[in-house]
Amino acid sequence: MAENNEVIIPIHKPGLKEKLFFCLSGIIVSIPITLYVNVFSSHACFLLPAFYSALCSTALFTPFIEEFAKVYPLFYRHGETEKSIFTLGFLTGLGFGITEFLLYVFVEGVPVSVRLPAIFFHASSTSITAYGIATKRPVSFYLIAVALHLLNNFFASIAFFWLIGVLGVTIITYFLSWYLYHKTSDTIVT
Repeated sequence: MAENNEVIIPIHKPGLKEKLFFCLSGIIVSIPITLYVNVFSSHACFLLPAFYSALCSTALFTPFIEEFAKVYPLFYRHGETEKSIFTLGFLTGLGFGITEFLLYVFVEGVPVSVRLPAIFFHASSTSITAYGIATKRPVSFYLIAVALHLLNNFFASIAFFWLIGVLGVTIITYFLSWYLYHKTSDTIVT
């Protein structure tokens, strides 16, 4: 019984089924939102020459769209701990990354070695935004994830800097996700 009119919110720790649900939501929810909105972003850059149009769409608009679409399922969580929101964000990004990996490798013919790090890049960048949601600073951490994603896509678009740029941004994103995970707690997010 709560004293002094305190409200007790039970701690909710997601089980395996719920974790699987969030991993699948990266496919079922995030991918369709991304594909739908990307159609409009491609049209926003159509007046530019082909290279710049692709760069505008891929490096500028896509990070904003994908980072929002990946965390969208997390906005309706209640009674979660910081750690569980972070974990569910990681899993949602993982589902998104796996789907993107399969599309690039089997539809576009991109080598597996090129796309493999992107699976965990998406999981890590989504967990960064999830940390922001868990700590009541979603916009700040969303913008950090978008900036990392923007840099990653920019370097991927420019062949000369591809290896150094993408590898560097990916390592920074992995490290930041790992660092933020260790800052999370089992404190309930209200």
